[in-house]
Amino acid sequence: MPVNEQITDSVTQVNTKVVGETPAMAMGNLLMSTSQALANAAHNATYNQQQSSVTMQAATVQGVNSLMSTGSAVIGRSAESIIEKG
Repeated sequence: MPVNEQITDSVTQVNTKVVGETPAMAMGNLLMSTSQALANAAHNATYNQQQSSVTMQAATVQGVNSLMSTGSAVIGRSAESIIEKG
């Protein structure tokens, strides 16, 4: 039983269209995956920087607290030695 030529032409055109679009679709998927990974990397870098800032601030507070808890005589001696050397 013969098949109508219009049907075979239509199927051939659709197949050609799909084969032609495949590289563009693959490239689009690759670019989307890459941009997602880069965005995650940027977010992670920002988060890590914020956490480092909090840690450094806590260390500074601890240092100031230890200086403030030291007796005034020790602070006076420390300041005196700094002034004499400077």
